[in-house]
Amino acid sequence: MSDAELRAAVERELPGVRADLERLVRIPGIAFEGFDHSHVERSAEAVAELLRGCSLEVTIVAAGGQPAVIGRRAAPPGAPTVLLYAHHDVQPVGDLSQWESDPFEPVERDGRLYGRGAADDKAGIMAHVAALRAFGDALPVGVVLFVEGEEEYGSESLERLLAEHRDELAADVIVIADSANWDVGVPALTTSLRGIVNCFVEVRTLDQAVHSGLFGGAVPDALTALSRLLATLHDDAGDVAVAGLTSGDEATVDYPSDRFRAEAGLLDGVRLIGTGRITDRIWTRPSVAVVGIDAPATGAAPNALVPAAKAKLNVRLAPGDDPKRAYDALRTHLEAHAPWGARVEVTLEQDGDSCVIDASGPMFEAARSAFRTAWDGTDPVDIGLGGSIPFIADFQRLFPEAAILITGVEDPYAQAHGPNESLHLAEFARVCLAEALLLSRVAARPVG
Repeated sequence: MSDAELRAAVERELPGVRADLERLVRIPGIAFEGFDHSHVERSAEAVAELLRGCSLEVTIVAAGGQPAVIGRRAAPPGAPTVLLYAHHDVQPVGDLSQWESDPFEPVERDGRLYGRGAADDKAGIMAHVAALRAFGDALPVGVVLFVEGEEEYGSESLERLLAEHRDELAADVIVIADSANWDVGVPALTTSLRGIVNCFVEVRTLDQAVHSGLFGGAVPDALTALSRLLATLHDDAGDVAVAGLTSGDEATVDYPSDRFRAEAGLLDGVRLIGTGRITDRIWTRPSVAVVGIDAPATGAAPNALVPAAKAKLNVRLAPGDDPKRAYDALRTHLEAHAPWGARVEVTLEQDGDSCVIDASGPMFEAARSAFRTAWDGTDPVDIGLGGSIPFIADFQRLFPEAAILITGVEDPYAQAHGPNESLHLAEFARVCLAEALLLSRVAARPVG
């Protein structure tokens, strides 16, 4: 099919694609503990039905975790096979009072579709489906769709799934639709992602709470000790001060400060932390954030010295850094900086590999050509991403010869993981066209 024919075919399919996306958004498929996992199973069944509608052979699989969906359609003679990845599970919604509408009832406002999973990552699923529907019976490549069911919960069983179904998933090109574009109107290929370490640090100073008047001033309370310990993680400029955490190569593009502040929702008067270019701070250097603290709630706190306090740390690692070594460095720092002899215990919750992609070769040029056409002549930007997709390292290890293209439907205003998550509908249409064009261009290029 010509580019013009594909454009017309995608436009024809978009109303149905949007309707099916809204049906997926209505399913609260959350893989976290404590949630009703029957919704994740229902989500997998809905995805399977969509893939069967594209004439794929479909199976629902699991390896001790939540269900994933595999759909296959054989390649025409001599044509390459493309693996299309997305995930159907979603993040919890958090504080419902922060949502302007029901997170599981999609609604359009100002050209954006609001709802949990509307961008991350049910739109990724539907971009794949849109491309397949546009081609119909004339699909020029083989495809394998792999739609995971627990990505937001850490992909704990993914490595086992990939190993068990390696032959079914083998492909010449892998398209992972779980990233973002540089801006509304500017497409991107993601070429690096940071690694991750999540851990808990607990500080103890007493065997029980004691009267703050009788003992305060001589006995350290654990919450103050924890606060002082957490303050050692950064220097005065806000750069990470943990010896042993590495930095990667400098980024090749910059991020205008005013745009970055607006997209982050930074309050007036609040300064950015760290030094150097913003893209280096968020793409190629480590970061440490305190994402939770266990301590008495203020409304019920007695006038007593707190005996123990606990924090959860989220550490993002520079591309290329090793998460096991980084965790050891963090634990060493925390134990060495224990204030006033407080007892410090550090425990690992989760870690994940970083990712670096060599975005050269014919398949990457095919992607750039497809993006340029879909965005009406706008060149795509090679970007890093401060977030983490650790399973990409599994794909790299199991399929070393495959070109891995990290794409996505999100834009800087999508609010993925936050309240009022949304999808820019005009950008989504471009993403769908770009994927159809990509499959067409991949079919025309030599494999290897």
